[in-house]
Amino acid sequence: MVTRILCLVGRSNTGKTTLIERLIPLLAAKGITVATIKHHEHPFEIDYEGKDTYRHKKAGAKTAMIVSSQRLAMVKDLDGNLTIEEIAARYAGDVDLVIVEGYKAAALPKIEVYNVREDLPPVAANDKDLVAFVTDAPIPASVPVFSRGDIEAVASFIIRRFGLQK
Repeated sequence: MVTRILCLVGRSNTGKTTLIERLIPLLAAKGITVATIKHHEHPFEIDYEGKDTYRHKKAGAKTAMIVSSQRLAMVKDLDGNLTIEEIAARYAGDVDLVIVEGYKAAALPKIEVYNVREDLPPVAANDKDLVAFVTDAPIPASVPVFSRGDIEAVASFIIRRFGLQK
């Protein structure tokens, strides 16, 4: 399966997470499987002291996993940054679409979530990989511009753009 990757970019607090949260159920209802990747600039912990997997990592395991019949979670040490394509190939090869929050410098299709009212320029306006804007007010652009309230139109655009019709 060819993994299709879409980056949602924009300044902090523009609604990227909310857009993803609203898109996933619409795509899933059309039979499209989705994985998400959230880029974070700083080291983070998802495990905490006292839990078995935390203790395994603290003891020196490079990778610790917890698995049930419904979920798998993994904490894995990395020696450096992985590209989005590497992450998708290793961990999301079983889905139709990977939606990435962040990675604005990646050479991948991007939709910018942009708040006109912030009175700051878009972060990806001159990016050759920009395919659309989702905004709080109309803006002039050479790519499609969607209202942040028209999630159906955004989902339809993504389905067409990535050839995800089922």
